[in-house]
Amino acid sequence: MIIQMEQIGTIYTPFKELHNMPVQPYGAKETLATIQLKDKYAQGLQDLESFSHIYLFYYFHKTQKYELNAIPFNDKTNTSRGIFSTRTPLHPNNIGMSLVQLVEVTHNQVIVKGIDVLNETPLLDIKPYIENFDIIDTPVKNGWANISKEEIFHKRSDSRFIF
Repeated sequence: MIIQMEQIGTIYTPFKELHNMPVQPYGAKETLATIQLKDKYAQGLQDLESFSHIYLFYYFHKTQKYELNAIPFNDKTNTSRGIFSTRTPLHPNNIGMSLVQLVEVTHNQVIVKGIDVLNETPLLDIKPYIENFDIIDTPVKNGWANISKEEIFHKRSDSRFIF
């Protein structure tokens, strides 16, 4: 089976280097980004402005390899974890996901707030956040990721995922 994806646009952010970036959208609550969609996808933005938040799916274009274990930024114990229990960029398909606040939609441009993505990141898809679909109403387990919102807000990347 051949799986093929096409870049539908580009995410432009103030983060020009991987080092010292926020490591989750919560750590970049006030950061604005502009998403420029290819013209042929502009029609797909119709009705998006009626949502307050959207998921962005993107390609970690600066990641050159994958690992099956990594020490995540938010692991207080600095323990190597199975890659699928982390949100590091070292996954086999290098796909990232962020939930961001939608600010504005105009023609083929989307402005969002609360983004932790490197400048010029290739965008793969956009999906709306829908509270009745996405809210979990059963008890949640956060595994090893027991980190406070304040710690997430202040956490910044280091060189561990820069190659």
